Amino acid sequence: MESSSHHGSNTELDKIDLSKCRPYKDFGSGFYLTTIRDQAVKMAKRVARIHGNSPYITGYDFDEEQLENLHIKHFDAPSEDWARFVLNNRNRKFTDFSSESCNHDSKYDLVIGPIANDDLALLFRQFSSGLIDISILVKEMKYKKLTDQYSFHSEKALHLLKKEESERV
Repeated sequence: MESSSHHGSNTELDKIDLSKCRPYKDFGSGFYLTTIRDQAVKMAKRVARIHGNSPYITGYDFDEEQLENLHIKHFDAPSEDWARFVLNNRNRKFTDFSSESCNHDSKYDLVIGPIANDDLALLFRQFSSGLIDISILVKEMKYKKLTDQYSFHSEKALHLLKKEESERV
């Protein structure tokens, strides 16, 4: 089955270069897509506002049946494991790269799950500072409307992507 996804950026992409991906993102340094076009448009506008240039979204298709050949971490919904994974990947001081609860070393070719958006920022800060425990964090996350993301972390995973259209937004 083909899956259609979008990437928001401040430039039109000809080729994906993993070395240009920023570290300390939700699922580690990688190339991020979402199935929600509006989410990609918001990201493109945000990145263009911060870094300059014009906002672009680029569409990609990939065959989900080909994913079986990849090392994948998949989160269906916010959970304690997902929250720890996101917090560890965002943490510049996290050093246990061998842990299954991080992707700093790109051990996963692809990670799929919810986006830890701005609605969760306060909850993550409260948890990180010890004001709430993990059970309250997970409980409160269930009330948030979250969008999806796919993050590609290896050339093997990128080879599954077929570029479709690119447009300025």
